[in-house]
Amino acid sequence: MSLRIVFMGTPEFSVPTLRLLKDAGHQIAAVYTQPPRPGGRRGLDLQKSPVHQAAELLGIPVFTPVNFKSDEDRQQFREIKADVAVVVAYGLLLPEAILNGTRYGCYNGHASLLPRWRGAAPIQRAIMAGDHKTGMMIMKMDKGLDTGPVALTREVEIGPDMTAGELHDKLMHVGARAMAEAMVGLESGSIVLTPQPEEGALYASKIEKGETRIDFGKAAEEVHNHIRALSPAPGAWCEVEIGGKQERIKVLRSERASGAGEPGFVLESGSELVVACGSDAVRLTLLQKAGGRPLPAAEFLRGSQITVGMRLA
Repeated sequence: MSLRIVFMGTPEFSVPTLRLLKDAGHQIAAVYTQPPRPGGRRGLDLQKSPVHQAAELLGIPVFTPVNFKSDEDRQQFREIKADVAVVVAYGLLLPEAILNGTRYGCYNGHASLLPRWRGAAPIQRAIMAGDHKTGMMIMKMDKGLDTGPVALTREVEIGPDMTAGELHDKLMHVGARAMAEAMVGLESGSIVLTPQPEEGALYASKIEKGETRIDFGKAAEEVHNHIRALSPAPGAWCEVEIGGKQERIKVLRSERASGAGEPGFVLESGSELVVACGSDAVRLTLLQKAGGRPLPAAEFLRGSQITVGMRLA
């Protein structure tokens, strides 16, 4: 026995789930993903999404509607006659015509412990808030934003220095296994749906450019959480004056450190780069200049004259 599935996803995060469902023997009747976007070194080439590329390698038909407002797109979806739609980081809001367009509805893999961190950036917001755990939840979608009843939960610990990139990679594999397990339950009729509580609901808004600059006036723990929540992309950054001009530096890794001083002032430089915060200090351990590659602090400092007493802002 197997399910006839429509898979809906876009980034690399979604690909392991697609592959695992295919390997489990389900019939992936179609893949829906975001349309190709401008990319390449000069932004002139149209690039297919990671899910699009994976689906083509697997020989699965791919559809890329801009939205589902047209009757033609909705009719095309219904004509697939799928048992269920599996949604993982698709990036489009689904109207009720799509939510109800399969036998069992749509099941979504969401990277948080709902109702905490509903929305676009649950991984980054969990780290930024200093959460010690998160997880993957499989829920049946309704017309609300990540408000549907939950079928399955898998918790994941967030280490004290774990970056968003590391957590992303862990969750995408946990999520793939969780979705495969949920589909076994759906197929056998043993799946149990539990409504989400409203208490504890938080919204994980997308990361805006304006919030990526490091504020060393905050406590060291907040600065550290901010840096790792934005690593590797878009990257938290600060500026420092080197050779008479302001240089922008991305900070991709950090650690809590001891020390005190005016926020942003360099307390140690040489083999390490320690910077004072509003309380305590942070050790910046992986840095990147514009156009350069990420470098450990000691190597970065050999090529950049950042000395004790200088100010990062």
